[in-house]
Amino acid sequence: MSDLVVRNIGTIISGDIASPIAQGDTIVVRDGTISFVGDETEADTSDISRAIDAAGATVIPGLCDNHVHPVIGDYTPRQRQAGFIESCLHGGVTTMVSAGEPHTPGRPRDPAGVKALAILAHKSFSILRPAGVKVHAGAVMLEPGLTEGDFFEMADAGVRLVAEIGISGVKDPTEAAKMTRWAQSLGMKVMVHTGGASIPGSGVIGADFVVEVQPDVAGHTNGGPTALSIADVATILDQTDAFIEIVHNGNVKAAAGVVQLAAERGELHRVVIGTDSPAGSGVQPLGMLRVMSWAASLGGVAAEQAVAMATGNVARLHALDVGVLEVGREADLSVIDAPLGSQAEDALGALTIGDTPAVATTVIDGQVRFIKSRNTPPAVREITVRPTR
Repeated sequence: MSDLVVRNIGTIISGDIASPIAQGDTIVVRDGTISFVGDETEADTSDISRAIDAAGATVIPGLCDNHVHPVIGDYTPRQRQAGFIESCLHGGVTTMVSAGEPHTPGRPRDPAGVKALAILAHKSFSILRPAGVKVHAGAVMLEPGLTEGDFFEMADAGVRLVAEIGISGVKDPTEAAKMTRWAQSLGMKVMVHTGGASIPGSGVIGADFVVEVQPDVAGHTNGGPTALSIADVATILDQTDAFIEIVHNGNVKAAAGVVQLAAERGELHRVVIGTDSPAGSGVQPLGMLRVMSWAASLGGVAAEQAVAMATGNVARLHALDVGVLEVGREADLSVIDAPLGSQAEDALGALTIGDTPAVATTVIDGQVRFIKSRNTPPAVREITVRPTR
């Protein structure tokens, strides 16, 4: 059932960082697409039997994790854990974007192998949606010997991502820049690993490398796990058009500094949030919520702006039809609230004081995926879904 009404909403966070709070108390979904955002008195809810009563809670777009490392299926060899994607759904994540599949056992390091892996991962997750989560996978790991023709072949097969440069065989910035131009000319989005080494075979990458390569996004500027200097982040903002990313698998203090820098420069629209997981630090089902709370409580930005960094900004980077609650978009959203016992009165207040919000329910394409998260504390308000079946 993909028709739905969400009513009695206290605050609608749009996901658009230029206008992060939407007016109204009701969202209507028809055929899995948002058809109305506004006041219920103006909404057409005819013939819709399923409704969520938000009871004054907050509604946000489904979270878009900009930095995951899947393999094939809902299993991570890195942590030997099954069901990690489904578990992240219970943290409000409805979209994931791969930064590469480096944890694949026996990962190939030749041009034919990395092409095959990228195409396989892309095509697999184009069909498979664990718990409904939209996983955009198949990020090619750059290796010496790849040709422009290889990028045409991958693009023809649907590959749209280049894994974070620096964790595979291409280490020379001139070679990386050449391949980046090939990829970008075909509509692929390119990430560069920044900061200290993360896995065996990766290296230390600073602003000079990023400036020469000119990627679409500078990955985990607050560390994955070791952070760039703030001066390097400023250089990237000055000398590239790249988005800058902050992640859970990084330095918390540096994350706050990156957000403060972007705010001072009026460039919060260039900040995206990811988890950089699975990784050595584990799987983080609530990682997106936690980074949002760091941005709001330590970075000093408005909580609704922090939400936009984890939703609309990521969607804009990758040209995805999610991440913003507006008419015509795919209906991916969560009802969130202050967690029981919090000093805050609502979800935005919880983020502002550094608490992790409660996720009451999450919707993908208009379909309710769960009622009450198994991973967050319960919500203060009593959010209900009718009918429940």
